[in-house]
Amino acid sequence: MKYVYELKFKVRDYECDLEGIVNNANYQHYMEHTRHEFLLTTGLSFAEMNAQGIVPVVARITISYKLPLRSRDEFVCRLAVRKEGVRYVFYQDILRLPDMKLVARGKVDTVCLVDGRLQECTALEAMLEPYFDKEEE
Repeated sequence: MKYVYELKFKVRDYECDLEGIVNNANYQHYMEHTRHEFLLTTGLSFAEMNAQGIVPVVARITISYKLPLRSRDEFVCRLAVRKEGVRYVFYQDILRLPDMKLVARGKVDTVCLVDGRLQECTALEAMLEPYFDKEEE
């Protein structure tokens, strides 16, 4: 998988549960924030797309947890993207720093509603096309 974007984070105390590890739901937040920051670097704005009647939505998320993060751990969330039919699929890995051990692996299927209907979104595709991973899985 060819990563096209990465974002560094540091675990905050309130993200941890009673066991002292990051609560599982927070990994989804890390991945979502990384996707949003990536889209901003491509010039895509959710507010502007919404004003044009384009609403990208998550259709499915799968996350495999490999090892836990703890308070003050530093990590990086990396992202690759592919076009698969009508879906834009984001492949995201969270790696602990500095040892680069895999913490979590996510696959996020997104689709676009254009004027309330599920369909291809040429504007979004044009912005993302240079970043598509075209290698076979």
